[in-house]
Amino acid sequence: MRLFAAVLPPDEATDALRAAVAPLHGLPGADRLRWTAEEAWHFTVVFLGEVDEELLPAFDERLTRAARRCAPFALRVRGGGHFGGRALWAGADGALPELRRLAERAGAAARRAGIGTQEHRAYRPHLTLARAPAPAPGEAGVDLDPYAERLGGVEGPVWQVTDLCLVRSRLPDGRTPGARPRYETLARRPLGRGR
Repeated sequence: MRLFAAVLPPDEATDALRAAVAPLHGLPGADRLRWTAEEAWHFTVVFLGEVDEELLPAFDERLTRAARRCAPFALRVRGGGHFGGRALWAGADGALPELRRLAERAGAAARRAGIGTQEHRAYRPHLTLARAPAPAPGEAGVDLDPYAERLGGVEGPVWQVTDLCLVRSRLPDGRTPGARPRYETLARRPLGRGR
């Protein structure tokens, strides 16, 4: 099964982000973007890819320990940008060293359980809002700069991250136009000792 570990924003954060994203749907090219469903908004901590189910018990035990070793911390959605004109994202602000530490520990838990992670570059917390399709030959792609500029002033409410979620990702089968990945939270592991 295809898995990742993530921090899921609470309702008050997604409500504020929804309000900030709504005007972006009126920008040129917005109809060509594949917008991420609000219920799928998350900050990936570590992407695991396809994982053999036999490895899950050992990984879950290690992920639980990794989460317990990180105290709850404050986070909020702030700003935005894009990766190479392909993915539009909202950024994070707050206790980013703690979020990075959680990502490192979750990645180590995966490796110790025999799962090769897909992360090969420095962790950069972001919440994907939309993806731009590859332009057809001779066609200009969607310019994501105006979208990123509008997200620059976004500052969502601060919340306490109190758990780390293990999420299953089911990709569309390709037969249904416009189908999006579906996400299922398999487990929530509390942060901090004694929780």
